[in-house]
Amino acid sequence: MMSPTDSDRETEQAEHLQGNVREQTKLQLMRALVENQDPSSKDVDDLTLRRFLRARDLDVEKGSAMFLKYMKWRRTFVPNGFISSSEIPNEIAQNKMFLQGFDKKGQPIGVVLGARHFQNKGGLDEFKRFVVYILDKLCERTTGEKKFVVIGDLKGWGYANTDLRAYLGALSILQDYYPERLGKMFVVHAPYIFMAVWKIVYPFIDKNTRKKIVFVEDAKLKSTLLEEIDESQLPETYGGQLPLVPIQLS
Repeated sequence: MMSPTDSDRETEQAEHLQGNVREQTKLQLMRALVENQDPSSKDVDDLTLRRFLRARDLDVEKGSAMFLKYMKWRRTFVPNGFISSSEIPNEIAQNKMFLQGFDKKGQPIGVVLGARHFQNKGGLDEFKRFVVYILDKLCERTTGEKKFVVIGDLKGWGYANTDLRAYLGALSILQDYYPERLGKMFVVHAPYIFMAVWKIVYPFIDKNTRKKIVFVEDAKLKSTLLEEIDESQLPETYGGQLPLVPIQLS
C-alpha cells in the first residue's frame, strides 16, 4: 500500500510529465509558425524557441511574435552576428563590467559597478551595443536551460551616474530579446538616492523579471551571496576568492 507521500510524488511526476508534453506540443506549433514566416528560424534550436514561448506563458502566437521581432532586430542591430570590443570603445574604457565564476547551479556570474557608468560621446547606441556585448558573453557561458546571475553594485553611485535612457534601453533589450536568460540579480550597496530612480524604472520591469531582483542589505551581503555562490567563485570584494576580471579580458 502506497503512503500519502508516495502518492503525492507520483501525482507530481504525472503532472510534470503532462506539462512537458503540453509544452513540447506548443513548441512544435511555434516552430511551424515561425519557420513559415521566417525560414531562417530553422537554424534556431529548441532551447532558444522555448525561452520565448515560456516568456509568454506558453502562448504560441505571442511567443512567436516575440521571437520573430527578435530575429528581425538581431539581423539589423548585430549584422555581423556579434559585437566586437572595437564597436564599444567608450563603454569598455569605463571598466565597469566583469565576468566572475559560476554560482552553485553552474550559472555564470556578471558584476557591474554602477558608479563607473557615465554618459559618453558614444551615446545611447554605443551603450546598447555594450549591453548586447555583455549579454552575449554571459549567454556563451551558459549550458542547456541554465541562466546567468548578475551582481549590480551601486557603491558610490550618485546623480552623476543617472542615465535613465540607458537603464530603460538595457531593460528593454534584456526583456524583449533575451527572455528567460536572467536567473537572479543581486542589487548591493544601493544608496538611498538611488531609490528615486528605481521608482521611475520599476513600472517598466515585467512581473517575471521583478521576481528575480533582490536588494541585499549591507549587513547580510556576504551571507546572502554565499547561499548561492561558493566562496571560491565569489569576487574578493564581497569576501570571496576571485579577483575581478574585466569583461573584455574574459
